[in-house]
Amino acid sequence: MGEERRVHLSKAAPEVYQAIDAMAKQVGALAADAGVEPRLKELVQLHASQLNGCAYCVRVHLDRGMKAGLDVDTVAQLPTWRESGVFTERERAALELTESLTFIHEEGVSDEVYDRVGSVLSEAEYVALSWIVISINAFNRVAIAGRYPVPPRTVPTP
Repeated sequence: MGEERRVHLSKAAPEVYQAIDAMAKQVGALAADAGVEPRLKELVQLHASQLNGCAYCVRVHLDRGMKAGLDVDTVAQLPTWRESGVFTERERAALELTESLTFIHEEGVSDEVYDRVGSVLSEAEYVALSWIVISINAFNRVAIAGRYPVPPRTVPTP
């Protein structure tokens, strides 16, 4: 099957996509209630999308992240967050949780990660960030399966 004939899951089963979208909105409200600011939410979604190789969601969350306060240096340092000094302790905890949940098939969320992240984030933040990662992983899979296009930009990003 060529790309032009690839099934677009969100169009083929709109009621299911709408349910995932509704879940994402609920997760956004949960995150706001837990004090997870938009910048951190977008940082986590951008990183998960990078890890999953979802170009479409990387574009979406890069744009949203820039509007939420991410800058070029922070985005460029994301693949090297462990070695970089640009991330706060809270951001590091969220990024570590993102990797554990995105690669959950490797070892789950180990006790070490759980304890380290839990020593930085409140329980409400841990829960909200976990749901953010679960949600973006679902969207990544929909976009990757459908090979959602990411054409070159014709106008620079704001």
